[in-house]
Amino acid sequence: MTHTTPFRRTPAEPPAVRPPAHVPLAHAVRGGIIEGVHHGSVVVLAADGSVEFSAGDIEAAFYPRSALKPVQAVGLLRAGLPPLDAEAMALTAASHSGEDRHLATALRILHTAGLTEDDLRNVPDLPYGPAVREEWISRGLGPTRLAQNCSGKHAAMLMTARARGWSLENYLDPGHPLQWAIAATVEELTGQGIAGVTVDGCGAPLFSVSLHGLTRAVARLATAAPDTQEGRVAHAMRGHPEMVSGSGRDVARLMRAVPGLLAKDGFEGVQVAALPDGRAVGVKIADGADRARMPVTAAALALCGVDPQILAGFAEVPVIGGGVAVGCLRAVDALVRPSGSAASSVA
Repeated sequence: MTHTTPFRRTPAEPPAVRPPAHVPLAHAVRGGIIEGVHHGSVVVLAADGSVEFSAGDIEAAFYPRSALKPVQAVGLLRAGLPPLDAEAMALTAASHSGEDRHLATALRILHTAGLTEDDLRNVPDLPYGPAVREEWISRGLGPTRLAQNCSGKHAAMLMTARARGWSLENYLDPGHPLQWAIAATVEELTGQGIAGVTVDGCGAPLFSVSLHGLTRAVARLATAAPDTQEGRVAHAMRGHPEMVSGSGRDVARLMRAVPGLLAKDGFEGVQVAALPDGRAVGVKIADGADRARMPVTAAALALCGVDPQILAGFAEVPVIGGGVAVGCLRAVDALVRPSGSAASSVA
């Protein structure tokens, strides 16, 4: 379901709603032959916010999915989210694996607000992390709202609504004052109007912006002073990357590997990452394939000036045959060796 209620509180126009003109971004190579091609779009921003490089369609409206969570977390702070420690603040922007520490922190947020898991309105699910999910099932446990990967965000939404005296039962309604406050923050930080509103997988409203706008917003968080609301979210995520994702997850490893990097992934092949000086990248894989997300992100970060040696462990995904690597999935040459100069693009 898509809601057409206008959310715009900014004179900035929303991105165009059109079929995005994606281009090849990654090749799956087996035995020296290209076996598969992943299309998509990517943008690289310079420290001054200008477009350093782009490929595909970075201005078309799209759904950022969970990559929008850091911006939503800022919206919650602006709406009146009470003070949280850094671990809990990081979980507010998380797509967590469902580890014990994730569930305990989400419960702590709820209990601090005088609430329980029963107050959550996100969709019940099994833990997102494969190892955690297997262990969960082995114990005979089923889907719960707390185990669902967005429970930290939902707990913080409820905490904010309770603090402001807003209704709790319908906090996910797009017309709820909580969601209006988040939408206003999305528009301000992306610098554009919202093109459309639908429902994310967890049940929360999802706002459509452009890949360019999303990347610009994350760059603003990455460069913000520590005492600002944007800076508080960025500081928490950088300090606790495993709370933002989970043990061994590629986003946590990437933030640990690149000093000062702020990064967040999202379903359907979305990834954003920003450095403290404002250099930033945004990636959307058209077919939603998660396997192509990190190799393209690594190539884009290399274009930002991040040392390729640091990124080597993220730049290729093995293609397996007979139990051994017989090829790899990697970014196309146009990303690794782009033609032209600054602000070049691949159409």
